[in-house]
Amino acid sequence: MQMNTPPRRTIRLTRRGRLALIATGAVVAGTAVAVPLLSTEHRAPQAPKKPAALVIPEGWRASQVYEAVDKALALPAGTTRKTLPQAGLKLPDDADGNPEGYLFPATYPLDGKTTPQTLLAYMVDTANKRFNGAPVTAGAQRNAMNLYQAVTIASLVQAEAATKADMGKVARVVFNRLARGMPLQMDSTINYALNRSTVRTTESDTRIESPYNSYQRMGLPPTPIDNPGEEAMHAAVSPTPGDWLYFVTVKPGDTRFTANYQEHVRNVAEFNRNRQSASAEAAR
Repeated sequence: MQMNTPPRRTIRLTRRGRLALIATGAVVAGTAVAVPLLSTEHRAPQAPKKPAALVIPEGWRASQVYEAVDKALALPAGTTRKTLPQAGLKLPDDADGNPEGYLFPATYPLDGKTTPQTLLAYMVDTANKRFNGAPVTAGAQRNAMNLYQAVTIASLVQAEAATKADMGKVARVVFNRLARGMPLQMDSTINYALNRSTVRTTESDTRIESPYNSYQRMGLPPTPIDNPGEEAMHAAVSPTPGDWLYFVTVKPGDTRFTANYQEHVRNVAEFNRNRQSASAEAAR
């Protein structure tokens, strides 16, 4: 029986059912100590101590990385983004100079010589080392895609999977939909287009004019939508076997995958009931 894409007004492919709290920079906390006034000598305030390392979490977008680098290096907002043309990043041709997907999530040391250019280059070099290994490249070829497409799928997996255990299944949904000529219909791509993070995607959101609108456009988005980690990359090149076409996180810890549209409709209805109950409880 031919599978049709469900009407947008009633259902979407993904509704993760949870909000993501995204940190945008490290904060150094200090403890105030009361000191007896033994002298009237004026003491100049000390400059805040700069962090010794910068942590980039899995799934951060490039815009978040730029902001975190600016803060870590005590630079004016927007400085890191402006340095991209001078950074000499070793990106694949398909990236067209956009490092999204290649700012590898890890902990990076900082010292007095660190600049935005050196830090971004370090991130991209790390991504190339992790992504260009034989297991990843062989897995990409096995699934008839190039490495940049694999990174793009990994970014979707990173954004959509509620748990690491779900990553392989999410990747399989992507492949199954592409193979059937179905739009991906992933809210994470809408969020990327609108530069936000939410589980509430409206009907008007799905009509926006953007190459990242996976409700309106077929195939993968033109670039990755975040910077995935190694587990998401592994899922992208070695997806879990299955026939799933839909998934929804009904409640935390309960993500349901199915190939049956009517079953998915019931799952989403349960998700909506749970969300409404949580909203009502919060309003009390």
